[in-house]
Amino acid sequence: MSYHIPQAKRLLETLVGDMSRDQLQKAIGLQDRKLFREIYLAPALAAGLIEMTIPEKPNSRLQKYRLTDLGRTWLSQKL
Repeated sequence: MSYHIPQAKRLLETLVGDMSRDQLQKAIGLQDRKLFREIYLAPALAAGLIEMTIPEKPNSRLQKYRLTDLGRTWLSQKL
């Protein structure tokens, strides 16, 4: 599998441990929630590079994201 989106690399490099959407968005430096969700978050989730900490409640205010094994492997190959 190859994901050639620079946003994926940037998101994965930013993600340390479990982080909320707000924490990730601020770390990347984007203010627009919709843009962040569409360009960074949704593609990385769909590709299996990151996962939700509470997948059964995707809209929870306590939701956080973390790297998957695939995400760690993908990132190590891109460095």
